[in-house]
Amino acid sequence: MIKSKQAFEAIAQTIDATEAELKKEEVSIVQSISAGTAVVSGLENAQMDEMLSFPHNVQGMVQTLNRNSVGVVFLDNPDLIKAGDRVTRTGHVLDVPVSENMLGRVINPLGEPLDGRGPYAYDERRPVEVEAVPIMDRAPVDTPLQTGIKAVDAFTPIGRGQRELILGDRQTGKTAIALDAIINQKGNGVICIYCAVGQRNSAVASVIDDLQKYGVSAQTIIVSATADDEAGMQFIAPYAATSIGEYFMEKGRDVLVVYDDLTNHARAYRQMSLLLRRPPGREAYPGDIFYIHSRLLERATKLSAQKGGGSLTALPIVCTEAGNISAYIPTNIISITDGQIYLSAPMFQKGLMPAIDTGKSVSRVGGDAQLPAYKSVVGPLKLFYAQFEELESFTKFGTQLDKETQQRISRGQAVRQILQQRRFNLLSAAEQIAVFAATNAGLFDSMNTEQTAAAQTTVLRVFNTRFGALEQKISARQKLTDTELDKMLQTFAAVLQNGE
Repeated sequence: MIKSKQAFEAIAQTIDATEAELKKEEVSIVQSISAGTAVVSGLENAQMDEMLSFPHNVQGMVQTLNRNSVGVVFLDNPDLIKAGDRVTRTGHVLDVPVSENMLGRVINPLGEPLDGRGPYAYDERRPVEVEAVPIMDRAPVDTPLQTGIKAVDAFTPIGRGQRELILGDRQTGKTAIALDAIINQKGNGVICIYCAVGQRNSAVASVIDDLQKYGVSAQTIIVSATADDEAGMQFIAPYAATSIGEYFMEKGRDVLVVYDDLTNHARAYRQMSLLLRRPPGREAYPGDIFYIHSRLLERATKLSAQKGGGSLTALPIVCTEAGNISAYIPTNIISITDGQIYLSAPMFQKGLMPAIDTGKSVSRVGGDAQLPAYKSVVGPLKLFYAQFEELESFTKFGTQLDKETQQRISRGQAVRQILQQRRFNLLSAAEQIAVFAATNAGLFDSMNTEQTAAAQTTVLRVFNTRFGALEQKISARQKLTDTELDKMLQTFAAVLQNGE
């Protein structure tokens, strides 16, 4: 009798739970549909960013909450969806799987594999939209993130936990800068995430090939939402990539995330918003366009020691038109980030690569993280180069030059040659300091392009073979003494003059 009573109570509890679940489930229909978006009637308990289930395994995400309907953006191809179709709430907001097994994989923003290597095991699922780390849980940016690019590491240094914008016109080398930064992290424990937003499939394939060729694919995750994907998928891609990065950051790891690019991200959001009938503002972008990027980039930080000391460094990329950095989206993101690296189209057309305009590029916090040995060597050089560019512009008017001015022009042209660097030809911090020290000493003055390149190669060879102790000292964040610098420069001068 007792057993029967217990069985009856168990059955009653199961029935109650099933009824509660059925009541919880909300089902409605598609009211109207347009390119990549839909309006669904009812669903009064739906929440922002909640996933909805449509026929044919199509997924949608709630983006607008109205009194009698919700606005939905599709994450899959909605060609088979029509008005009157059944829609079901899932009860959970958009999230992405995270785990160490994602390293070396190519995935979409939902965490689904795109590389044909099958599924992977994951540890947990994290919402793609979370609040940024509170200020009290952050630490100052004090560790450099070396890119291997002289013009960046010396003039606009990047620290781990910083947000440094890369902007310029199309085809000026923005992605090349970001890829070099990723490749330079080889073997140093930094987890890299490359997020492609609205790129061509061929461009993403080229990035994958480069990462594999230079041996960094094993520590890199590629999150891809190409131009062929729905606008909703392109919109969530940067947030998903950041959530994946935060998983590693909270484990005490250092993470580098590249968003390529946020101009396409803004356009995808504009498309979604206009189709959902949100009021347009400047240049037809919705009024909250600043907010979607600020809540993304504010998640880049360096955690305090109590929180594990991990960091997430963000390198957003933005495309300008005709060099107009005062346009709406570039100025929005410039005001969010901690500095920018500006690539000049005229410099690129002259063959000066990387085409970094040092006058318009700045790093507001990276200098605090820069290795001490840089400051004594590069500090005077940066000021000198800025003065040289102004002086060079003035001399174009044909003014007669005195000897001192000619020497300054010659030195400035040597610096310009030294700042040129081929793709994937990356230098360590110690090698860069050796080259800049030689430049400061005038060892490259009055040399043409070919002579400067050969002399630089000689300086690097001599430094790597004779000054290993200095390299260790620089890596240990110690300053070089005047005696050490003088000895190194005397050796360079002797070899350049007399050979070995």
